Amino acid sequence: MTTGTGIGWAPPTEAERLLQESGASGSTQAVLDALSRCRLHVMVARLHADTPGFTAPLPSQYDTVTGRMCVPVLTSGMLPPWHPDWVFRRTTLTELADRWPDSKWRLGVNLATPCAITVEARPKNRRAWLSADARSGGPPAGRLLTHSGGPLYGPVAYGLAIGAHLAVHNGLVWNQLGAAYADYETDIAWLRSPWGIENRADHRRTLDALMATRHIGRSDESVLRIRRTLADRLERTPSHQEWSEGVTTTLSRRRTSAADLAEADEALRRIARYEERFRADGVLAPEGRIDTLSAFDHGRAVNVVRMALGARYCDPQEAEQAVLRIGELARRAYGSWEEFSLGYALTRMILFDEDRSGTKYAESLAQHRILTQDPTSPYRNIPWS
Repeated sequence: MTTGTGIGWAPPTEAERLLQESGASGSTQAVLDALSRCRLHVMVARLHADTPGFTAPLPSQYDTVTGRMCVPVLTSGMLPPWHPDWVFRRTTLTELADRWPDSKWRLGVNLATPCAITVEARPKNRRAWLSADARSGGPPAGRLLTHSGGPLYGPVAYGLAIGAHLAVHNGLVWNQLGAAYADYETDIAWLRSPWGIENRADHRRTLDALMATRHIGRSDESVLRIRRTLADRLERTPSHQEWSEGVTTTLSRRRTSAADLAEADEALRRIARYEERFRADGVLAPEGRIDTLSAFDHGRAVNVVRMALGARYCDPQEAEQAVLRIGELARRAYGSWEEFSLGYALTRMILFDEDRSGTKYAESLAQHRILTQDPTSPYRNIPWS
């Protein structure tokens, strides 16, 4: 095993920091454990990646430091800038071990960088790779990850922070518009399902719909709007009874059907139930309320843009302009990061209302707390207005 010195160099993400520390320890097992928890990527020609039924062979590269041939892989924080014709496919130590082309070659991680590591790849070494993957279970999700070289302040960072909930959920860096979101194949798959996006035109239509918040529940948003209007008139948050009567009166005036009235009443009860849970858990003030669900569509829109960039359905300039626009739309809808985050969490709970295990609620609450309490969170470091 050989490692780069990295003297005077700051790792851009947690993955490179872990690799640097494990390499400095001199322990091959520590390096393998770190690699098993990293997202590893192999560069592939887009033409090859788009060829049905074809899997490109693992690449090779001569490493001038060790004088050995290596199979080069990159961690997420070390991917080069976006290019239309070169994409990145995620791999694992297990997959590499299964497909290894030559026992004389080494695994080269982040070659020609300050955090370069090369690892022997003989059969006994590759068996150790399998064990490391089995121990770790892969990169963990539910974490706030930041790229030090990505936007940290300013309008672009603000827009990207609107999508931070889903980035935390997936265990991905929140502040990048780059060569990949997860990886090329996954970005394409996640756009296809559930979004039905398979090309640039699909992406544009879906993004327009998300920016216009046409994917959130109409009944839920309507009863929130009625409460907001009532609160403006009363100059206070209405009671549950006042809210319920206001919904009935407003919808009756519109000659809404009995079925629509029942749906609105169910939406009101559902929202009130989750707001009470938020209050009980200390994330919503006793007199606090959530006025709109638009955070969910805006947050997902940012991630759709990032996936579309990874899938090559847009270019970096288009992606940046979209993120800026989404950030501005979200800014108009809420008064703070805390309000935005609770709007996102509430919508997610409405979507998963049938989850009786409580797993989705626990996830949503954890994401809200990470983003509003972690000192490194963009919600703590970027002003809302």
